Order: sequence, then structure tokens, then C-alpha cells
Amino acid sequence: MNTSNVQLKVTFYLKKKVVRNGLCPVMGRISTGNDMVQFSCKIDADPALWDVRAGRLNGKSRHAREVNREIDKINVTANARFMEIVYNRGTATANEVKNAFQGISSSQETLLGIFREHNDEFEKRIGVNIKKGTFNGYKSSYEHLEKFINQKYRVSDVSFRQLDYSFIENYDYHLRINCKLKPGSMLHKMVCLRKMVEIAIDRGIISFDPFTGYTPQRPKASQKFIPVDELEKLMKTKLKSHALEVTRDMFLFSSFTGLAYVDLCNLTSQNIIKADDGTLWLNINRSKTGSASKIPLLEIPLQLIEKYGDTASGERVFPMKSNAAMNIQLKTIAKLCGIDRNLSFHMSRHTFATETCLSQGVPIESVSRMMGHNKLSTTQIYAKVTHNKVDEDMTALSEKIDGKYILS
Repeated sequence: MNTSNVQLKVTFYLKKKVVRNGLCPVMGRISTGNDMVQFSCKIDADPALWDVRAGRLNGKSRHAREVNREIDKINVTANARFMEIVYNRGTATANEVKNAFQGISSSQETLLGIFREHNDEFEKRIGVNIKKGTFNGYKSSYEHLEKFINQKYRVSDVSFRQLDYSFIENYDYHLRINCKLKPGSMLHKMVCLRKMVEIAIDRGIISFDPFTGYTPQRPKASQKFIPVDELEKLMKTKLKSHALEVTRDMFLFSSFTGLAYVDLCNLTSQNIIKADDGTLWLNINRSKTGSASKIPLLEIPLQLIEKYGDTASGERVFPMKSNAAMNIQLKTIAKLCGIDRNLSFHMSRHTFATETCLSQGVPIESVSRMMGHNKLSTTQIYAKVTHNKVDEDMTALSEKIDGKYILS
């Protein structure tokens, strides 16, 4: 038998930043030489009774006895598993001891193992609090990562202990050069990998962040709204087919209401309400976030509702096409209108925030409420104040303070 000189040390501490009903989670730390791993003991303890040096509770209350009994059980089990591994292999890592005493198979501690577990859980939540598109994004990211590991390392999976800065850099190169992904798509794949690393750190599988020092290339910011002169071109240009006209009109409706494509598809006559002063409003719950959104109907949206009043099926307000079909037709419409821009339907929502609202002096707080955002920071991503708006505001300021200040 080949024995090891490495000694096992099991210590316990409280995660005091997390408090549930006055109790804090008890965490464990396994050390074998310079190797260390943390884990949750899945028990909570009263911080007022905790003895930091002893790693257990003081006193003989029922709570103290139960917590200390569980701590002792973990300590004994961890030491027993350590001795078994050393007896069979001659040495043991902290992570192997943790896996052994928790009864976790090694496959669950691997990168792709955790990724599969994450995606299986996400798939079950589709339609509850996860969109299918979100799940598909993680599924695609898993497939890219699996292919990279197979091609680069000639293995089917890797342990989290093999993840380091070099792994991250190699994956970056693979996505950028081999897969020829654009910065936006590449960033999404890296974000998904980062999520798996965060899960591993949270579970105590690893105690370091391999992303430290890594800065991903971010896509160049592009103008995602169309300026008012191009909006006028859309409204005034005569289109050669009814199909293109419908797509153009739906884009305009969203540009004056801020409705996302899916919300426009689900819009029914019941979502149109009349206020006490007789004005008409849209009253919806956003499909993406479930948050309430109330939007006053301006002249253009009212005209479009009247125009398509009897053309949609059931109680639907508009005869909508697929998002893909509309985006293809918007490219044709842009050429016919002399607009040198890659139009997509989502740009109409940006246009509502920027040109229709903020550039006309509507406060960002009001814009955020109309767009159904839960956070003001989300609206700030959509909203870009134009140079014309800045010029108008500063001209008004100049007229307001003209002659008010005198330099001596």
C-alpha cells in the first residue's frame, strides 16, 4: 500500500452575509496540504451561539445539540472517506474527499456535467419563468463548448480544476477564429460559460475564478433607432405591395407605442381602454417580463388601429406575420425608402424610446413605465439622446440665461 503524508483538515464556519430567519448557513472547508475546497453543510445555526475557534455552537440547547451533531457527523464521514481514498490510491485531493462523503459522482463535478444539469433544469422551466429562446441560447453554448473540448483536448469533458486563464483564452480563440463568431455571439457564449463557473464557485467545487484578467471583445455600439427624417420616409413612401405595407405599418405602430413584436402579436381589442377624459390607452402585461405597461395612443397608432380593424382573426388587432418574415421585408422596405440602414423590427422599440419620447422631452421615468421595464437602467440601454435634442436643449438654455450672468 502506498500511503501519503498529506493530512486532512476539516473546519467549519458561518456564512454571515446570508441570514434566514435569524440563522446563518454553516459552511465546511476541507484541506489536504495546499489543496482546499468549500462546501455547504445544509444546516443553519444561530450566529449568537457560534464559537469561531471551535467551529461549533456553544451551549446545550436543542438547537445547539442538533447542529453540533450534524457537524460531528460530517467531520467523521469526511475523515473516513479520506482514509478510504488514501488506502486505495495513496493520496487524495480535497475535492475527491468532498465528492466521496457527499456521495456525488465525479461526472457531476465536470464542466459539461454541470452545464447539462443546468440546461436540464432550464428546459423544465420553459413557459414558467424561462423563455424558449433563452434555453436555446444555453443549448447552443453547450454544443460549442463540447466541440471545443473535444477538438482541443481530445477528451469528452474536463474537470473544473482544469479551468484556468489559458483555457478561457483558448476558447476565446476557438470562437473567434475557428467558429468565426461575431463579437455579440461570442460574448453570449462566454457569458454562458461564466455562469457555469459561478455555479461551481457557489457549490465550492472551485475556489478561484479562471476569468480573472480576461476581458472579452464587446460588439461596437451601433445606432439601433431610426431618426425622424427616416421615419418620415417610411410613412410617405408608396410601397409596391400590400404585404410590404402591412409590415411597414406594424413597424410604425411599434415606433409610436414601444410594443415589442410578441406583444404586438398578442394585442387584442380588450387591451384598448378609454380613460376618464375620453383618450384611448393600451393596457398590457409584457410577455417577456410580465410587468404592466400603459401607453397613450397617439394619432398614428389610432389611424393604424382603424385601418386594420376588421382584417385580423378573432379579437386580434393586427394581422401579424412571423418576425423573420417581417425582418426580411423591412430590408426591402428600407431600400425602397432610400434608407441606408439594416432595418429590423426591434429597432422600432428603440425608436419609440429615443425619437418619439426622449427627444421630445418625455422623462425617462415615464418612458420606462410605458415600455414595461422593471429597472430604469434597462431603459437607458434603449434610450440614446440625439445630437439634435442636445442642440435644442442647449439653445433653450442659452435663451433662458441670456443676460443673467455677467463676467466682471
